[in-house]
Amino acid sequence: MVFDPSSLDYVDDGAPVAVRAATILPAVRENVELRTSDGLTLVGELAMPADGVVRATLITFHPLPTHGGFMDSHVYKKASYRLPALAGIAVLRFNTRGTSSPRGTSEGAFENGVGERLDVEAAVQFAVDRGLPNRWLLGWSFGTELVLKYGAIPPAASAIEGAVLLSPPLHSAEDTDLDTWAAYGKPLTVLVPEFDDYLQPEAAKARFSRIPQAKLVPVAGAKHLWVGEKYAARALNEISTTVLGTPVELPTEWRGPVATLPS
Repeated sequence: MVFDPSSLDYVDDGAPVAVRAATILPAVRENVELRTSDGLTLVGELAMPADGVVRATLITFHPLPTHGGFMDSHVYKKASYRLPALAGIAVLRFNTRGTSSPRGTSEGAFENGVGERLDVEAAVQFAVDRGLPNRWLLGWSFGTELVLKYGAIPPAASAIEGAVLLSPPLHSAEDTDLDTWAAYGKPLTVLVPEFDDYLQPEAAKARFSRIPQAKLVPVAGAKHLWVGEKYAARALNEISTTVLGTPVELPTEWRGPVATLPS
């Protein structure tokens, strides 16, 4: 049975609680489906601020599904659990074609970033149709390839404000894609772990120099998968800062109702 996020049981014991990996803060959460122009149904979840005031929207693209990436990859789960309540940011997570998670399996098959162009378009169109404001693309690893290849061209280009990249490997994204982003002109924040497996800060600085508006953020001590609360929290702070346009340091404690996933 697919888990229904609206069934979460929130409890408030009156005391502040530390925000940890499994802490789920209040939000309006719903299972959603995206429809691609080639007829596939992609499964996902939308988490919205409980007060209905959306300051920004993240449209997320997960790491490589053939190596364990999916909509529940941990930084994205934590974004969904925290950002609606702590920063007023809506978070759209979904499985690209052929990808499975506890939410379910998206139709189709993995196409190595080619057919996934239509997944990018479907996700952006979903956010537009829902009237979600201040829309930003957020890619992680394989997801950064999708953002770089398809985010700065129609139809996505006219519907977003910019993008954030986590651990870009620059495997399939080519210099021509970077040049397209440069000509596009909209903001691009690039978070590069010091010990990334594929592209470390000095090499990233050289590659992304093709995009004048790119802001490169080296993250000391971090690795490609952002394992550890310290690094996940840093990523969420940088993402929030970018999309809200003001420095953000997310609280590490919460006073109010919280939930945890059922065992």
